[in-house]
Amino acid sequence: MSRPVAIGYLRRDVSGTRQPWDEEQIRSLARRFGYDLSRIVAFSHHTDEPHQRLCNVVGRIGATAVFVPSLDHFLTPEEVPTALLTLADIVTVDTHYTYTRSQVS
Repeated sequence: MSRPVAIGYLRRDVSGTRQPWDEEQIRSLARRFGYDLSRIVAFSHHTDEPHQRLCNVVGRIGATAVFVPSLDHFLTPEEVPTALLTLADIVTVDTHYTYTRSQVS
């Protein structure tokens, strides 16, 4: 039986020198949660329309979850991007919290 597909996401400017550590934490948690991590997408603060580009990757790969080190890696850290949440669950590595697609109103 195949495992569900996930991707990792982070912003290089937020991770800084911790990027290798953040990537390993994403890999580890995805594995523990039973996902096949397809890739880790790393954008910078210079990336145009990062949420839309991330949604494109999720759709193209058919990922059902996105693992992110923390909500700080989104443009508005207080909230999860709704467009992304309509496509995939979002799991934060720092809290192990899963924002599910069913939470979208």
